[in-house]
Amino acid sequence: MTGASSRIKRALGLRTRRAAPMRPMASPVVGKTRQRPMTSAEIMRQQMGVTEHSDNRMRKTLVRTSQMGRRAETMILPLELLRQLKPSEFSDMHDYHLWQRRQLKILEAGLILYPLVTLDRMNSAALRFREIMRSSEIRPIDTSKNSESMRTLGNCVIALAWRNPNGTPIEVCHWADGYPLNMHIYLCLLRTIFDLRDETVVLDEVDELLELMKKTWNTLGINRMIHNVCFTWVLFEQYVVTGQVEPDLLCATLAMLVDVGNDAKRLDREPGYVRVLSATLASMQEWAETKLLDYHESFEKGATGMMEVVLSLALSSAKILTEDVSIAGSAAALVELEYGTLRNSLPRNRVDQYIRSSVKSAFTKIYENGNGIIDSMVVEVEEDPCDTLMNLAKQTENLAIVEKEIYSPIVKKWHTCPTAVAMVTIHGCFGIVLKQYVGRMSRLTNESVRVLQAASKLEKLLVQMITDDSTSSEDGGKGVLREMIPYEVESITLNLMKVWIDDRLRIGRERVNRAKETESWNPKSKAEPYAQSAVDLMRLAKVTVDEFFEIQVAAREKLVQDLADGIDGLIQDYAAFVASCGTKQSYVPELPPLTRCNQDSKLLQLWKKAAQPCQSGMDTVEQSADKPRLVTSKSARAKGESHHTSRGTQRLYVRLNTLHYLHSSLHSVDKSLSFFSRGGRGHGPSPSPHGGLARRRTVAPTHFDHARATLHSSIVHVSELAAYRLVFLDSAHSFYDTLYVGSVVEARIRSTLHTLKRNLTLLVGMLTDRAQPLAVREVMKASFEAFLMVLLAGGSWRAFTRADHVMVVEDFASLKRIFCSAGEGLVAEEVVEREAAVVEEVVELMALPAEKLVEELSMMATGLSSAKVPVSPPPMTGRWSRTDPNTILRVLCHRDEEVANRFLKRTFELPKRR
Repeated sequence: MTGASSRIKRALGLRTRRAAPMRPMASPVVGKTRQRPMTSAEIMRQQMGVTEHSDNRMRKTLVRTSQMGRRAETMILPLELLRQLKPSEFSDMHDYHLWQRRQLKILEAGLILYPLVTLDRMNSAALRFREIMRSSEIRPIDTSKNSESMRTLGNCVIALAWRNPNGTPIEVCHWADGYPLNMHIYLCLLRTIFDLRDETVVLDEVDELLELMKKTWNTLGINRMIHNVCFTWVLFEQYVVTGQVEPDLLCATLAMLVDVGNDAKRLDREPGYVRVLSATLASMQEWAETKLLDYHESFEKGATGMMEVVLSLALSSAKILTEDVSIAGSAAALVELEYGTLRNSLPRNRVDQYIRSSVKSAFTKIYENGNGIIDSMVVEVEEDPCDTLMNLAKQTENLAIVEKEIYSPIVKKWHTCPTAVAMVTIHGCFGIVLKQYVGRMSRLTNESVRVLQAASKLEKLLVQMITDDSTSSEDGGKGVLREMIPYEVESITLNLMKVWIDDRLRIGRERVNRAKETESWNPKSKAEPYAQSAVDLMRLAKVTVDEFFEIQVAAREKLVQDLADGIDGLIQDYAAFVASCGTKQSYVPELPPLTRCNQDSKLLQLWKKAAQPCQSGMDTVEQSADKPRLVTSKSARAKGESHHTSRGTQRLYVRLNTLHYLHSSLHSVDKSLSFFSRGGRGHGPSPSPHGGLARRRTVAPTHFDHARATLHSSIVHVSELAAYRLVFLDSAHSFYDTLYVGSVVEARIRSTLHTLKRNLTLLVGMLTDRAQPLAVREVMKASFEAFLMVLLAGGSWRAFTRADHVMVVEDFASLKRIFCSAGEGLVAEEVVEREAAVVEEVVELMALPAEKLVEELSMMATGLSSAKVPVSPPPMTGRWSRTDPNTILRVLCHRDEEVANRFLKRTFELPKRR
């Protein structure tokens, strides 16, 4: 490849690729020929594919016409050809007919269809010409010298060609200078500058050929400005039609645009020139912008060299159209709509649009390749798109790197921060897919967490690229960053975690509500003596905590307490449900009215007379769930010796086991929350300050304080309730209803202890180890309460003397031994002694003489010693006590002595027993 000898080729940067064409000619030496360079006319004829025969006919016509003194600008060539050439000069009549029709069509195009001067539709010459055209369709018109048809044709053509719009005489005819016929003819001439053997090469003889074509300017209405536009278009057109393989042609087009731009600024440009220029530049700009709006596809990594040229072409064309060419507003709007030019003419804004459009197209192609073909940018996310989103995030990152390293440096010449614009666009494209993905997520999983983490990583990378690229901009990239809608991955993760937690808590509430409706308080099994509903609830809590910490997200630490509060609320609700089984007061018998003991009572006398050692005739008081009622021992035996724990009490044991199971299971859940939330498991940093192995901290669980308090109060409540039911309902027949009824010596506590032992054995067998101590302690307290009620509120069936004190002390000592750990019970001895102290103090009152009791009561109760009239008995304080006046009063009411009887009658007017 050598330097071009052509001035035009050198100016356009084109190179010579072959030797100049040569023409063979005769040599003086016999048998030899020599080569001579071809003339420009010969090259033109060869390039246009004109035969020598046709060329000779043309030359012959031109010579004859010039001999007649006709100048070229006054010559109507098709008409002269019709006049000069006869049918005999053609191979046959058909060939001549076709040639004649061609000449007539050229005349029709130049004079009627596309005339320079607007033609009246009813012009007489035009109408006659059309008649001749129609008659020539069947057979050739007669062109002989005396032919009327030829004379008429000549007159019509001359009349049409020499028209002037203002009516003044003209010196040139107009038969081939109307638009777009003249452009079509001239472009055909210009296309001959390309080598027929290699259409990407411009002939070295282009200078001579263009000089030859210049001779047609007057006839075609061409000037230098229009020539520059047409020559630019021919170079551009040749680059496109030859497959865009010769970059020199496009570079030459860009070089010619400099001259075109200078011409466009001239004030003496004609309207016809503006029309040609606008159409040409709009077509070039449309082609260039089509490539630039998807430059990732048009200019792949290895073909980015031409991108700068195409970009310069698009911007130069746009600049000439919008800044240098004065076009009417309506015409500009038409060009903009027709050729797709951008509204804003500033190069920065155009380049900005190229970047955004191409990046969107590139992103869409990446997604389509990984997720199936789609119709638009708004993609459809499949049911489980985690792998697709992870891959998309990786490829999007690669797209950002390619944009920054390959394309942005090219665009930097026209845009201050092209990388920032591209990254914002990429961020928005990925955000659309991410938003759809998040919208379809039903729950948070580790896979979805990895997708969100990948999105966060991509966002940080894009923001960093934007920041780096915007340092030179006026606002430091703040304007570009404002376009970004943050992914808010942490917020999304938190919201999804909250949704996940709420869903789990909803399941827990459903289970609690179902338990309230269906729980029958039957033990799950002998090994698991608690309610199945509690097992299900705590299993849900444990699984929820485990799955919560399996989701590897940093944001979960903010939700640990939310999860704990939700579980805490469920446990509180369930514990309150377990404890909603009544009150202990519903099982305590109503206190009988105070009476004074009467030795002459008929009922007491009948009792003593009928009493037998086995107490076969003893009446009993059967305790219902609400109040006691009197039944006979015979009816009690008819119940089949029901000396056992009732089913209702056993269900209370199951409730108690359930509460203890909840308490221990909750402690395990709390330890997991405390341990894992402090880095005991997962991918977080080690809690060790020296970076060694993670050491498990011994931290007191603190997440479920409210639930623990509720469970503790529920355990105490159910334990008390079970104890009172066991003592006052299940054991009433051998305890409160029969103990010391009639006389102490005949109704000792042995049978009561036997029943109590058997019930305690069942209690220990049904309750778990954790539940037994408190339950037995509550049974002890209930038994002591029942023993005191026998002594102080035994009703008219019980009466005591000082002599009974020793037996009562012995019986209470036997009752204590059942509960002492040194004996047969589960309660520590010091606890038994502490609870028994009050009972023993009251029992000691039974050893005092009636006078002493009266004296102490008078001292404690204000106004008794000086009272002249009966007064009201001392009120109850709610606790039996050695220092309680009401307690001492009740001891006197059950004392079978005359002193007590007189005091009670005189002071309080208490009635006798009947």
